[in-house]
Amino acid sequence: MSDFPFPLMIFAAGFGTRMGALTADRPKPLIPVAGRALIDHALEVGHQAGATRTVVNTHYRADQMAIHLAGRGVAISHECEQILETGGGLKAALPLLGDGPVALLNSDGIWTGQNPLRELAAAWDGSRMEALLLLLPLADTLAHGPKGDFRLAPDGRISRGAGGEDHVYIGAQILHPARIATTSDAVFSLNRPWSEMIAAGTAYGIVHHGGWCDVGHPEGIAAAEALLHSARHD
Repeated sequence: MSDFPFPLMIFAAGFGTRMGALTADRPKPLIPVAGRALIDHALEVGHQAGATRTVVNTHYRADQMAIHLAGRGVAISHECEQILETGGGLKAALPLLGDGPVALLNSDGIWTGQNPLRELAAAWDGSRMEALLLLLPLADTLAHGPKGDFRLAPDGRISRGAGGEDHVYIGAQILHPARIATTSDAVFSLNRPWSEMIAAGTAYGIVHHGGWCDVGHPEGIAAAEALLHSARHD
């Protein structure tokens, strides 16, 4: 599927503090789920989508990540002095990603069903969108917690902040980085440009046709493995 038109960035720089002792000697993306490192699950999503340019950012125990990714055609954006958060990490990686919209994937999720990046690419409309986020209804998520992130309007726009947020962002999106590139700060979350895009009416969401599990804490590992097992036997 070489027609996938977006470069892909996978976020893998975090400390993984919610994982407790599991990240004492390794970065979270190298924690195994169903016999494979989390980062390998994310890379497989990109490969199956047809991504031909992939960038992974690193910070915590970056030497281990570099060894794991060596020889796999993946560019590394190493955040050497400090972790830059999601927005700052994307800004630092832009020279490796090139111009135009980028696909973004978290490394601490497991997806089943349709390929999340292909779903986003099929729905992307750059004439009206600055961001397109992949969502699930809160009730359909695994190991996430009790709160949603966004409301999803019938026209596909997302909003938040007034209550009733019943959809969860599940770690995959396409985003035009123009706002990120012109931000003066080096360290910031993507929540800031998301808020600006929501205010401008250019932030959209679609619902994933499949399952997703948050593997941000130890309990998520067993839930993710059960999700994968169920998907293989459907």
